[in-house]
Amino acid sequence: MIDWRKSSRSATNAEGDCVEVSTNVLDAALIRDSKNPSGPRLSLGRPELGRLVGHIKSGALDL
Repeated sequence: MIDWRKSSRSATNAEGDCVEVSTNVLDAALIRDSKNPSGPRLSLGRPELGRLVGHIKSGALDL
């Protein structure tokens, strides 16, 4: 079973834009859109997830 979690900073209303992450899958992290849970998922290795999170936190991906 895949356990999904949202960021504690995600909006609590149904309109909130957020992603969910699962790290209880062997050697991978899964990412999905919370508004479309049965839709496509991005699968990343743990090192790649760490780099992505680092870029997000640094603001390098801000629009």
